Amino acid sequence: MPKANELKKGMVVEINGAPHSVKQVEAKSPSSRGASTLYKVRFTNLKTRQKLDESYKGDDLLKDADCVRVTLQYSYLDGDTYMFMNSEDYSQYGLNTDEIEDQLGYITEGLADIVGLVMDGALLGIELPQSIIVEVVDTAPGIKGATAAGRSKPATLSTGLEIQVPEYLETGEMVKVNTVTGKFMSRA
Repeated sequence: MPKANELKKGMVVEINGAPHSVKQVEAKSPSSRGASTLYKVRFTNLKTRQKLDESYKGDDLLKDADCVRVTLQYSYLDGDTYMFMNSEDYSQYGLNTDEIEDQLGYITEGLADIVGLVMDGALLGIELPQSIIVEVVDTAPGIKGATAAGRSKPATLSTGLEIQVPEYLETGEMVKVNTVTGKFMSRA
């Protein structure tokens, strides 16, 4: 049972008997002494796709969702459905574009180590690996003498995601991107 202060984007918990995925966590520190930090959490119901906003204290316990976690690999796109294959028994699962729209920029061809959340034989959602390696397809030319601690510039990745990268990077380079924060981590 995770505490409210341990919640991270993509985790799945059970609220009122239904599985909910964490979409956003915001910590609010009160200014008065002795008051505890509040966590405003936005959930998405994995069955109905409705949004739910809740506030918790840091020590509040939430119940883990009663679903099976399986290791998946991204296979292919079939119209608006992203198809994933179970790495153990090779069964296929599909999710519509609107069900994973905030994760689409991180799904690359053949991406493995995806955790699928399966309940009653149906895939409810996915948890992406902590980081992915992807190619920079469009950015301004690299600047000689630019340092890693220097300024950044926008870059478009092969998945269509746009992130800020250091000035020394050029088009065609592979970069490591954090899937939780959406930020550049390093060259790959």
